[in-house]
Amino acid sequence: MTMNDPDAIRQDIEETRAELGRDVDALSDKVNPSKMVHRQTSKVRGAMHRARERVMGVASDAGDTASDMAENVGDVAHDAVEKAKGNPLAVGLIAFGVGWLAASLIPATDAEKKMAASLKEAAQPLMHEVTDVAKEMGEHLKEPAQESLDAVKQRATEGMDAVKSEAGMAADDVKQEAQRATQTMKEPGQPL
Repeated sequence: MTMNDPDAIRQDIEETRAELGRDVDALSDKVNPSKMVHRQTSKVRGAMHRARERVMGVASDAGDTASDMAENVGDVAHDAVEKAKGNPLAVGLIAFGVGWLAASLIPATDAEKKMAASLKEAAQPLMHEVTDVAKEMGEHLKEPAQESLDAVKQRATEGMDAVKSEAGMAADDVKQEAQRATQTMKEPGQPL
């Protein structure tokens, strides 16, 4: 198969699309806010558990303090959930920000770096293709949009002309009525 063979090129494109789809699915799974929060929560819980184990080895009452703190954190979290029920958008934005912050603090793994690099490489041809299609669509839509704009302008002009004409005729009618009324008032013997 040569790269000039259309079937080979199509096959290569399909394989690239399939790889890109898998990479995008893996990346979206990796950056899914709920899964990010779950991973970060697990890491924090693990760290707290290890810290508690160290503290309990040093002093037994330190474990009670850590437990009390965890309980207080749970109470605070429960109170926050109750308050957040009234404003889910703010909660979502805060969770997104916390997740983003946590993700930025944790260094990317080699697998994530490789996946991001391969995704970028695989997406590059598609980006060019999408850009070309968007430009072409813009060129095709430019003329109909201009025609629509011209039609709207013409209708607006016709409407303004009709309004001016009607206003002029109405003004003439009012003027004639005023002249008749004035004439009638000037004629002697006419009842008012």
